[in-house]
Amino acid sequence: MPRCDTGSLSRDGPRGQVSAAAAAGAFPKRVKVVEVGPRDGLQNEKNVVPTAVKINLINMLSETGLQVIEATSFVSPKWVPQMADHTEVMQGINKLPGVSYPVLTPNLKGFQAAVAAGAKEVSIFGAASELFTKKNINCSIEESLERFDEVMTAARAASIPVRGYVSCVLGCPYEGKISAAKVAEVSKKMYSMGCYEISLGDTIGIGTPGSMKEMLTAVMKEVPVGALAVHCHDTYGQALANILVALQMGVSVVDASVAGLGGCPYAQGASGNVATEDLVYMLNGLGIHTGVDLQKLMDTGTFICNALNRRTNSKVSQASCRL
Repeated sequence: MPRCDTGSLSRDGPRGQVSAAAAAGAFPKRVKVVEVGPRDGLQNEKNVVPTAVKINLINMLSETGLQVIEATSFVSPKWVPQMADHTEVMQGINKLPGVSYPVLTPNLKGFQAAVAAGAKEVSIFGAASELFTKKNINCSIEESLERFDEVMTAARAASIPVRGYVSCVLGCPYEGKISAAKVAEVSKKMYSMGCYEISLGDTIGIGTPGSMKEMLTAVMKEVPVGALAVHCHDTYGQALANILVALQMGVSVVDASVAGLGGCPYAQGASGNVATEDLVYMLNGLGIHTGVDLQKLMDTGTFICNALNRRTNSKVSQASCRL
């Protein structure tokens, strides 16, 4: 797969430009992009990705200007074999100042292992669907919240910030449509427990701008918009449209995965997250500041696609290859 020369696709587009929409307050002036490729992107790969490749991927992402890079997951290798090298990855990466490297921790044991490996921030993950929670972490929603309580207590004692994920916010592979009220209820509980940010995940990418607006309207009554993020998979090609709606509603944190890597081991047919390259290209076009260098991001996407021997899911990278 040849490297694509994209010329002047650089950080934040034309320097200093802010769109009229952003200036008028219709969009946030800046967006924090949370890169989830090394964890959410790679966890579903059938072949084990070498530890050195994961470390190189994270190091390259660190050089792009991203502020947050989710590095790995401290789950049991029995459940997610791809993440069995979590300690080696955490101890092998170059941690740059000003960049956070959160890791996923499903329970107290995972939290303790993460902290021992040098993690300074963790994430916990729940869902708005009972069946998905059962398949994913083998317990009910209520039981999952009780488990998180142990992690939250330990995190508070260690002064470690915790991010909360809520999966299946716009639909579930097992239950179908999920009520916005249920999403709001679970989000409120996780926020009340002390999660500083709640990432709302369309795990199977089934949402539309209409369902995104309905869900966010309900959640924003329970959780401040400044503490919300969106995490959109692109299975039905709706991710950027859904993110645009979230931005219009005041959300300013967006999860994305380099080269659109990803899926979900427990959500059959779910394709990858929105490609970080495509998100940054759209935000550049809106004059929204991200601090991310698009060219470096695309080079990183080329690297990981070559390593995995696959084509990128980023439309921006595909188009740049043809220019």
